[in-house]
Amino acid sequence: MSITVVLQQMVMIFILIAIGLLLYKKEMLSDITAKQVSGIIVNVTNPALLICSAFQDGPKVSLPELGIALGIYLIVYGILIAAGCLIPRILRVPDMYHYSYQMLTIFGNVGFIGIPLASAVLGPESLIFVSIYNLIFNILIYTFGISLLQRAEARQLAAAKTAAKTGTEAAPVTTPLWKKLINAGTISATATIIFYLGNFHVPVIVSSTLTYMGQATTLLSMLVLGASVAQMAPKDIFSHPKLYGFTLLRQILVPIGCILLLRPFIHNPLILNTMALMLAVPAANMPLMLSKQLQVETDTISQGIILTTILSLGTIPIVSLLL
Repeated sequence: MSITVVLQQMVMIFILIAIGLLLYKKEMLSDITAKQVSGIIVNVTNPALLICSAFQDGPKVSLPELGIALGIYLIVYGILIAAGCLIPRILRVPDMYHYSYQMLTIFGNVGFIGIPLASAVLGPESLIFVSIYNLIFNILIYTFGISLLQRAEARQLAAAKTAAKTGTEAAPVTTPLWKKLINAGTISATATIIFYLGNFHVPVIVSSTLTYMGQATTLLSMLVLGASVAQMAPKDIFSHPKLYGFTLLRQILVPIGCILLLRPFIHNPLILNTMALMLAVPAANMPLMLSKQLQVETDTISQGIILTTILSLGTIPIVSLLL
């Protein structure tokens, strides 16, 4: 992996984020627009970018190699879950905020940033491995992630009830797990793997349309991130020492540790490089969305997302130096 290419891509990403910030400040991009664009990215452009990678010409990765990638990435997520339990304790984070650091640790931005970054730095051929990574992400966040947030919600409700009687509230409507697992992320990742293994050939008009749709992902996702940055005061982003310690541990030491630990067992450099990039990306937006839905405290998560995104200009190139 060329460090020059990584640096160029990170600088480009931050220029686009800055443009999104300016558009928001100039009121050319609003909260409503950003929310709508986020929906387009999640449900249209990101899935298109993944699926069109299955139709790329050139040598295909074998089924055993895909199995190796799946096994390696499952191990990686196991390491992240363990790190999510350790990091808050190392940083002496109060127990009530442990869930925030766990969510920030386990769930990186492998969709919004990971997909376009891998496509640009490693090439479209890497996206089959990104699809596997995204599939695990989506299954894990709607099982382990939801369970983690529900426990945090129960603790916060219990604390609130001891402080004041709030009366009887209607029970929240719960969505069956299988419905949560059927979403644009899991469907597109699964479709990509199926189309890739089936070596399907589609008309040029279909593949070209998917390509044009997918090419919009980077611009749109960075504009939305820029709008998010614009909504936070600098002191709310940069005045939390524990989040700097978190960034050092999660965005640098954990990826480097995984690379050194797993490199002897990975003979395909594309599997290793994809793993490294997915580990190095900043925290994902999905934990914030789910936290808001479950009405748990979100300040720490939102601050962590913004700070790790800003600092990824340096952390991703540092991790790339090992490859």
